Amino acid sequence: MNINHHIFTLFLPAFLLVGSCKQMGQDTSKHSTALVQPVPSKDTVSPILVHISGGTFKMGTNDPAFPDAHPVHEVIVQEFWMDEHEVTNAEFEKFVKATNYVTVAERQLNPKDYPGVQAESLVPGSIVFSPPSERLELSQPLQWWQYIAGAGWKNPLGPQSNIIGKQNYPVVHVSYEDAMAYAKWAGKRLPTEAEWEFAAQGKRPGLKYYWGNELKPGGAWSANIYEGDFPNNDTGEDGYAGIAPVKSYAPNPYGLYDLDGNVWEWCNDFYRPDYYERSPANNPKGPSDSYDPEEPNLVKRVQRGGSFLCSDQYCIRYRPGSRGKGEVSSSSNNLGFRCVKDSAVSK
Repeated sequence: MNINHHIFTLFLPAFLLVGSCKQMGQDTSKHSTALVQPVPSKDTVSPILVHISGGTFKMGTNDPAFPDAHPVHEVIVQEFWMDEHEVTNAEFEKFVKATNYVTVAERQLNPKDYPGVQAESLVPGSIVFSPPSERLELSQPLQWWQYIAGAGWKNPLGPQSNIIGKQNYPVVHVSYEDAMAYAKWAGKRLPTEAEWEFAAQGKRPGLKYYWGNELKPGGAWSANIYEGDFPNNDTGEDGYAGIAPVKSYAPNPYGLYDLDGNVWEWCNDFYRPDYYERSPANNPKGPSDSYDPEEPNLVKRVQRGGSFLCSDQYCIRYRPGSRGKGEVSSSSNNLGFRCVKDSAVSK
């Protein structure tokens, strides 16, 4: 085993369950298409907050594919304000410049945490999707992932990449800690899982997809998910092979963008697969601790919405009611976030 693979294996718990799909994303070149309105490469997207009036809704799903989202239960959500789109590179860069913040992916690794690995090999980095050249069994996700030294929010595919001209793309390679730090600086917070799902439903419960019951209504894609033969060939039929700029697709009835696909989004709730069995009905904020029977020693938080790598072929956790989970220090190039504010402090 070479040293890079050893580091990759040590990081396995942190990245493999990002989004609970065992897959992450690659930001490849944009494909021209008439289906998606091009977004300017400079910073032209304002950080607008959208008012969500609150109310009662059915949370979760009885789909047997998502046992951790059972049972469907009635929840009351108080009014709040939500970012209309995912936090962008431009917005995150302002935060970093104002605070000199260093993300988890950029920090030097502690040799004490990695016994047997030479200190000079413990370099900062993050997990990047690397599509294989040959057809692979979908049961072997490790074959299309790499821990890339130097990968981070400024270099989403590694040191050779950058975010020049991508100010309006969602910031990625952000851990839960990073997202919380940004939210505090911005005077906001991360959404609860209930708030996130209430907003994503957009007053339209019971749909197969958050946007409707057809995958491609009118023959057009309504969200940035994977088109093609996963993991080898992202056709970019929706306009983007990989991540897309925010607001590239139509908003939901609340005026919110990209709650389905594009990048996974951190929620504030601890993750437990049994939480819905005893969740309080009034404005739930998640369990008091984390527990994942697959990895009981790791602290995990909920993630929602899927990413541009989800599809009906492999990862279906972009569908309504489904849940994702991630170890709190994990990061990848299809993991981002958006923020919310309580109504009393929003205006």
